[in-house]
Amino acid sequence: MDFAPQKPPLWINKPQQFQEVYTTLRKQPRIAVDTESNSLFAYQEKVCLIQISSPDEDYLIDPLELKDLTLLGQLFKNPEQEKIFHASEYDLICLKRDFHFSFANIFDTMIAARILGATHVGLDSLLQQFYGIKINKKYQRANWGIRPLPKEMLDYARQDTFYLFMLRDTLESDLVTQDLLNLAHEDFKLACKARAHSNGNNQCECWKVAGPNHMDGQQAAILNELCIYRDEQAKKADLPLFKILSNDLLFDISHHKPASLDELSAIPHCSEKIVKRHGTGLLKAVSTGADAPPIFRQRNARPDDDFLARIDLLKNWRKLKARELKVESDVVLPRDLMEHIASKNPQKLTELHKLMAETPVRYQKFGEMIMKELTNKEMS
Repeated sequence: MDFAPQKPPLWINKPQQFQEVYTTLRKQPRIAVDTESNSLFAYQEKVCLIQISSPDEDYLIDPLELKDLTLLGQLFKNPEQEKIFHASEYDLICLKRDFHFSFANIFDTMIAARILGATHVGLDSLLQQFYGIKINKKYQRANWGIRPLPKEMLDYARQDTFYLFMLRDTLESDLVTQDLLNLAHEDFKLACKARAHSNGNNQCECWKVAGPNHMDGQQAAILNELCIYRDEQAKKADLPLFKILSNDLLFDISHHKPASLDELSAIPHCSEKIVKRHGTGLLKAVSTGADAPPIFRQRNARPDDDFLARIDLLKNWRKLKARELKVESDVVLPRDLMEHIASKNPQKLTELHKLMAETPVRYQKFGEMIMKELTNKEMS
C-alpha cells in the first residue's frame, strides 16, 4: 500500500490565506500538529514553522511572516477538537512561550507508545514498525529560520503531521485492547499543562557551565564574567551561546586566569581565531572577575533521611511494577508525583487520594499498593 502524500503541502504566509485555513480547520474533529524551531541557529530560539494537517490537506504556517496567530489559539484550546502530536512537550512549551497559547484535548502518539511498552518511540521508528515507512530525519536539526525554505525541507516538515492520523488510530486500538486508554488520556491531560519557559539566555550561568567541576569562589566570579561576555557577544551576533565559545573553554580560562594574549593562546583549544576575535574581551572579563567579590554555589538543603527512605521505597516498587507491566518506570509513577507523595508522607488512603487528584487512573490502579508500601515502611 502506498502511504505517501499525493499532493504538495500548502504554504501559508498571508493573513487572508490564514483566515481561510482557520475556517477550514475549525470544522475538523481532529487535526495533527508539529513545530520547527531554530534553537541551534539563533540567540533566542523561536518557532519558525507550524505544521497542521487535516485528513485532506497539509498546511505549513509561517509564523515569521504572519504577525497575528490568535486564531490558532482558538483551535488549540477547543476541548471538542482533538490535536494529535508526537512528543508534544517541546512543541507545547515553545508555542506557549512564543504565542501564549493554551491547550486542551491532545493525543500524543509518543506518550501512547510508551504506555504500550514500546522501546523505540521516535516517529520514524514507529512508522517503520507499523507500516514499513522510512522517513528521512536529515533536516531535524536544520535552520528553520531561513527563507525561502527549500522543497526538501517543506516535504520533510509535512511528514511529521501527515502520518499522525493513522498512527494515532493504530495506537488507540492497541490501548483499548490492553485497557490502557484511560491511562493514556490521563497523561494527555497532564501534557497540556507543560510550562512555558523563557527563551532568553541566562547571563549568570557559571554553575551550569562548571557542571560538577569544583571551583573556588574567585574562579566562579571570573567564570561568571566570562559567561556575561559570551552572552553579550551571542546577542550581538544572534547566535546560540555554544557557537560563540564553548563551556569547556570558558571553564579552562577561569581556571588558568590568563593575564596576557600569550597566556590565553597557551590554553588548550583556544585557537588563534578565538584569540584574535575575543582575546581582549576575555582578558577584560578575567580581570573584572578577579577583582569582583567571590561567589559561592548555593547548596540545597539535604532531604531528611525519612524522605529519602520513602523515595527509595517507591522507586523500588515502581521498578518492579514497571518490569511486570513491561513499561518504563515513570509510566507507572511519574518522578514528580513520586517525590510529591514521598514529601507529604500520607498516612491514609484518603490523604493519598488528594495527592493524586490529577492522576485518578493511577490512583485507582496503584493507590492501595502505594499505600501498602508506605505503611509497611512505617511499621518496620
